[in-house]
Amino acid sequence: MKLTPIDKTRYRRHLNAVFIGCALVLAALSLAISQLLIRFFPSPDGGHFHWNLLGVVFGALILGGGLSRLRHHPFLTEVVYVWELKQRLNRISRKLRKLEAAAREGDKNAMLALQFSYAGSRQLWQLDDNTLTMDELAVKQTELDQLAEQHGVKLDSDDYDEQMLARF
Repeated sequence: MKLTPIDKTRYRRHLNAVFIGCALVLAALSLAISQLLIRFFPSPDGGHFHWNLLGVVFGALILGGGLSRLRHHPFLTEVVYVWELKQRLNRISRKLRKLEAAAREGDKNAMLALQFSYAGSRQLWQLDDNTLTMDELAVKQTELDQLAEQHGVKLDSDDYDEQMLARF
């Protein structure tokens, strides 16, 4: 995955539309499905919790399938990009201690993974207006730059490949 610039205004507008749309569709599907289930399979005691729960579960499955089919639609480009970026950053985050230790030893792949993580985190935090931890990120980036210079490694987040994490 390559980091690409994202228009923050467009991303926020589309993300809000997707959240609102998903909430409305999930509510409508849940109610419709549970009402159909209650109509065709009435409970003699009047309790319909299980049918309502099944309505929510089936509604969520249908909504997830619909989103999966629409993920390549131009409207969802930024939303899907950020979602995939978050998944990749989580994979790196789970191996962060091993990556940092290997980077201190001069491992180029570990340094590239950290570079991608820092650049991706910076982009995400700017998109989400999470500027509180940017100073901490700048310190980590400076440390990584010093390590790269010390070991003669050129860091470019575009050189990162997810397969590099397999060793760690």
